[in-house]
Amino acid sequence: MTAVFQQISDALAATVEAMGPSIVRVEARRRFPATGIVWTRDGIIVTAHHVLEQDDNIRLGLPGGQIVTATLVGRDPTTDLAVLRATAPELVPPVWAEPDGASLRLGHLVLALGQPGRSVQATLGIVSVRGESWRTPVGGLIDHYIQTDIVMYPGFSGGPLVNAAGQVIGLNTSVLLRGLSLTVPVATMRRVVEMLLAHGKIRRGYLGVSTQAVRLPAVLMEPLQQETGLLVMTVEPNSPAEQGGLLLGDVLVTMDGTPVRHPDDLLTFLSADHIHTAVLVRLVRGGQLQERSIVIGERA
Repeated sequence: MTAVFQQISDALAATVEAMGPSIVRVEARRRFPATGIVWTRDGIIVTAHHVLEQDDNIRLGLPGGQIVTATLVGRDPTTDLAVLRATAPELVPPVWAEPDGASLRLGHLVLALGQPGRSVQATLGIVSVRGESWRTPVGGLIDHYIQTDIVMYPGFSGGPLVNAAGQVIGLNTSVLLRGLSLTVPVATMRRVVEMLLAHGKIRRGYLGVSTQAVRLPAVLMEPLQQETGLLVMTVEPNSPAEQGGLLLGDVLVTMDGTPVRHPDDLLTFLSADHIHTAVLVRLVRGGQLQERSIVIGERA
């Protein structure tokens, strides 16, 4: 038993040591510094949005001990991700886990790493919840839900969660759900980081309505093969919805053939792919099915 314990202990220590060159200290708030993960060798760093209390005068503590300045490329409060760019000596990105997280199982041992000080710090835990995709309370789409029992020490936000193979599963955050240690998975990181690098912000479609789910009339459930649609509660002036002819009381059932049963379905549909494109909206008005062509706008 002692030998097994020693092997596990040595393996954990080796994983922490191997990850050290891929972790940086992020100094962008008055209190404790936070952590960032090297994204590319040429100085792209990913960290948590909430640890950046300033958009300029950001400093990074590199693995070799150098201090460099960084500029903010962009941030996404809805997924608590931010991207920084620094001119730095050749950095070392980590090994990333597969984006779909298929190998991650409930109960797997994981390490959370941070560097709020001069050296890397580590804490051990297990995956306590492994779920499907979900939306954060502020509307961000997380590709799959990862919750651990790890205590997020001050400064660990923005640091990596690492599996037993030494691969980064995602970025740790303490703010998406109060009191819980959550991890933004690799798939979400890639999607958000790529858009921030390309546009400096997260592009989202804009329709200009507020909705709530309602039960459809029984005569429409079978032909539509869905039980609920979205009742239009408000239509913003001069919005794509108003220009496309949507009215209060309309019930949306499909967007370009995609069923919209709950408000989250509409949020998911309004992705960057649909911005400035005309989509066919199917709706119920006065008990009758109708169609409208609406050009999706871009949220400011």
